[in-house]
Amino acid sequence: MTIAAEDKNGDSRQSSIDQAEVDRFSALAREWWNPTGKFKPLHKFNPVRLTYIRDQASLHFGRDARSSKPLQGLRVLDIGCGGGLLSEPMARMGAEVVGADASATNIEVAKIHAAQSGVSVDYRAVTAEQLAAEGETFDIILNMEVVEHVSDVNFFMTTCASMVRPGGLMFVATINRTLKAGALAIVGAEYVLRWLPKGTHQYEKLVRPEELQRPIEASGMNLIDRTGVFYSPLSDSWNLSRDMDVNYMVLAERPKAAAASTI
Repeated sequence: MTIAAEDKNGDSRQSSIDQAEVDRFSALAREWWNPTGKFKPLHKFNPVRLTYIRDQASLHFGRDARSSKPLQGLRVLDIGCGGGLLSEPMARMGAEVVGADASATNIEVAKIHAAQSGVSVDYRAVTAEQLAAEGETFDIILNMEVVEHVSDVNFFMTTCASMVRPGGLMFVATINRTLKAGALAIVGAEYVLRWLPKGTHQYEKLVRPEELQRPIEASGMNLIDRTGVFYSPLSDSWNLSRDMDVNYMVLAERPKAAAASTI
């Protein structure tokens, strides 16, 4: 289902925002930067996704992943940035980061933390649709743990893809819609282990890889990598895996514009 948003003049516009999801995460906003709080799983998940983003982006753009600022000069959008758990590390890697979230509460928390940390991030309480309408473009779009919370996956993915510059990348991380994911990511994580508040994820809103691939490819982008991510209780860490049945990430590239021929 797609939400129709109205502006001051009563004009109806298509929106991917699910207001109930925005309200849910706004209520938890003060917990974003507490590593032992309600977002503890994201803090645990951050190292593996940051390493994947850094390594893939460095390889793609010809950078040294071991340098202190491998993303120097690249413009990055962290859509659905929450409290800024990804935005700040991206900025520390040298990227010019726009952190966008539909929750103004999340954005205020992110701004305060960035100021306290001395990190420069352009935080905005806006939607992907608003950014696209303003003509914003980026070298990299981070679409991490967001698609399972929007109202219209196809529209959201198409909107985000439209902002990727030629030769640019879009990273997407989400949870597969499988019985295994329902058992582990919802029942196990929310009701048994209580890693996440109950109701954080709804099974019917989980997204299969092919449901991402269709709008990505229809938008003129190519999937160039995919990987599963699994939690190891022995090491208490997340790691990359071939198993995409539960958590997974995909990487898409917009082909570079063809050079104009001269006669």
